[in-house]
Amino acid sequence: MPTALPTSLLLNGREFTYAAIREYPAQLDAPVNGYEAKVLDFVRQWLNGTQEFGLTTSGSTGTPQPITLRRRQLEASARRTADFFDLGPGDRALVCLNCEYIGGMMMLVRGLERNMHLTVVEPQGNPLDLVPADAEFDFAAFVPLQLRALLAAGQVPRLNAMKAILVGGATVDATLGTAIQGLRAPVYHTYGMTETCSHVALRRLNGPQTNTAYRVLSGIAAGQDERGCLTLRGDVTDDQLIITNDQVNLLDAHTFEWLGRADFVINSGGVKVPAEKVELVLDVALAEIGESRRCFVAGQPNERLGQAVTAFIEGSPLSEEVEKQLQALLAERLSRYEQPKQLVYVPEFAATANGKLDRATTLRGLQETHR
Repeated sequence: MPTALPTSLLLNGREFTYAAIREYPAQLDAPVNGYEAKVLDFVRQWLNGTQEFGLTTSGSTGTPQPITLRRRQLEASARRTADFFDLGPGDRALVCLNCEYIGGMMMLVRGLERNMHLTVVEPQGNPLDLVPADAEFDFAAFVPLQLRALLAAGQVPRLNAMKAILVGGATVDATLGTAIQGLRAPVYHTYGMTETCSHVALRRLNGPQTNTAYRVLSGIAAGQDERGCLTLRGDVTDDQLIITNDQVNLLDAHTFEWLGRADFVINSGGVKVPAEKVELVLDVALAEIGESRRCFVAGQPNERLGQAVTAFIEGSPLSEEVEKQLQALLAERLSRYEQPKQLVYVPEFAATANGKLDRATTLRGLQETHR
């Protein structure tokens, strides 16, 4: 028997029919909040055939920039993801990313294009707190903070019932990576950006297919520029060449290892130190000494070196004994040029509107504090 196509979506627990959304806001029977209004307005535009959509980049690596994406790009992206995960009519999608940004927006588009049942909730740490306890889903995308909260809340059975789980928007640290191994449902780390209509490459985080390399989705051409940075072209980029600032090890035409951002390289005494390599080692070391917390590495002005490798750790300072353990682990695993010359403790890191770590604002705040 054919699957009945959905005629409505759930938004923060309320049902809105697509017929009413097409006429939004004329057909509303009750007030909506600001976030709900933005979701309904996007869905209205999509249902009514709008051809161009204005967005703003996330701002996690620089100043947020306005960008216009064409409908055909969003459709192409939705088609690739749905084909890869075999998503279609009757599947249930949980949309808990911010729909004002590309990650959440594309969850809506995938659902609308493939006639999936959409449950949309306002972004928060544990999104399943906002849906009935018996609600089940086949597909969802989370930021690492959300997936960590779900695992801590004992939601493994509901996660395991899913066909696929996407996690993106930030790095997956060592502690979360270990916790993900306990899930049976396939979990994928995504690589992409607003300019590519969300992810264009995936890597498996659990099970026998676990991989450190990303696999580019079919039909996307990947290459490198003279800096060793990834380039991308395909229908999701409207056949325009996108030159990223992400340095990669291109294993073949379809597979790459992500090394770090070119603009996060620290020039310390003439030696180029990739900040994100140091961050990965720091993150693992913190987990090993029982102090899992957010951290990042940046270059700070230094009279002798030009830039000194500096580690920024969120939260209260470690005890002297624990800090010595941390320094010892870093000394074992990093070259003398890569080892942080200073550990700086920050009560709370700044975040972008999309919830990502905002390094630049965090550093500016520290500079203002110490003036």
